[in-house]
Amino acid sequence: MCRGTQNLTALVGEGWAKLIILCGEQVSSEKALKMGLVEEVVGKGESLQSAIVLAGKVENQSPSSVAACKTLIQTIRYSSRAHGLIRERELFIKLFDTEDQAEGVSAFLEKRKPQWKNQ
Repeated sequence: MCRGTQNLTALVGEGWAKLIILCGEQVSSEKALKMGLVEEVVGKGESLQSAIVLAGKVENQSPSSVAACKTLIQTIRYSSRAHGLIRERELFIKLFDTEDQAEGVSAFLEKRKPQWKNQ
């Protein structure tokens, strides 16, 4: 199997994966968006600014929560859904016991930006 074929097949379906991989089929940005191959299409020269905006959204989240989410995404990529759900529960319990959990709730209720403590 070609490297990355399994992930592409799961993302766009076997037919499109074969056209892209075996035939070198090129798809427009609009088609890639419609297929779910990309999450967003931006204008020429706007990709860096768009990436900075997205990074800013992530930056506003609790660092420990972001790390847990990244771990879960990687876990489910290579394991079963059942294992992913078990891992999610484990990480959620750990996160619930952090200072950031209380800070996040307080900041939300007080309508202020949170001051994250856990790294």
